[in-house]
Amino acid sequence: MKDDIGFQPLLDDDDDDDDSPAVEPLEPTEEPGEGEEGEEGKDDDEDDDEDKSEKKGAPSGSMEERLLKSRTILIYGEIDMAVAQDVTRRLLVMDAESQDDIRIFINSPGGHVESGDTIFDMIRFVKSPVKVIGTGWVASAGALIYAAAELENRYSLPNTRFLLHQPAGGMSGQASDIAIEAQEILKMRRRLNEIFARQTGQSIEKVEGDTDRNFWMSAAQAKEYGLVGRIVENADEIQV
Repeated sequence: MKDDIGFQPLLDDDDDDDDSPAVEPLEPTEEPGEGEEGEEGKDDDEDDDEDKSEKKGAPSGSMEERLLKSRTILIYGEIDMAVAQDVTRRLLVMDAESQDDIRIFINSPGGHVESGDTIFDMIRFVKSPVKVIGTGWVASAGALIYAAAELENRYSLPNTRFLLHQPAGGMSGQASDIAIEAQEILKMRRRLNEIFARQTGQSIEKVEGDTDRNFWMSAAQAKEYGLVGRIVENADEIQV
């Protein structure tokens, strides 16, 4: 097999002495994309890639803009400091734009108590009325955030479940430090029970007894308890 894979010159065997010039060998033509690519083709490919990237990111940006424009905040999942910072930022931005209603949809298993405290306080800090809508489950620190709104602004979808319970914490270290942390948890429990008693109209003694263990409520039970203001099935039922 020959190593040269280019085209061979075409010669006439009978006319070796012919004065006509020999046919020059034909050089293989490189297809676009082989060897050196044409600048025009490369630019087109890059433009296509940029367009695809922009289109891929567009829905996310568009959704974010729509949520801000509709003054809607979503709290879904575990509550931590990142969630608290994000919700605080959105509340402040929306409140600076106008004092129209802000809607917060909550579906959370709970999380960091102090993060829940931050959102609770910020809901009550801004001038804009805040309406909360419970969906899925509203538990622990999620229930604390939910209770921040005024009773008439607390809505629940029909299949939402609510959970109230006492705070828990893992402790380790010296005995004196463990004792200090245990006292702090008791103070936290008392403070949270006072909040729920105030926001539901229940006595502090009843809330303390109910939250001694996991206290689950359906939407209807939470309404009877004073945690939910109104159960709704569609957006038209939320008062503006």
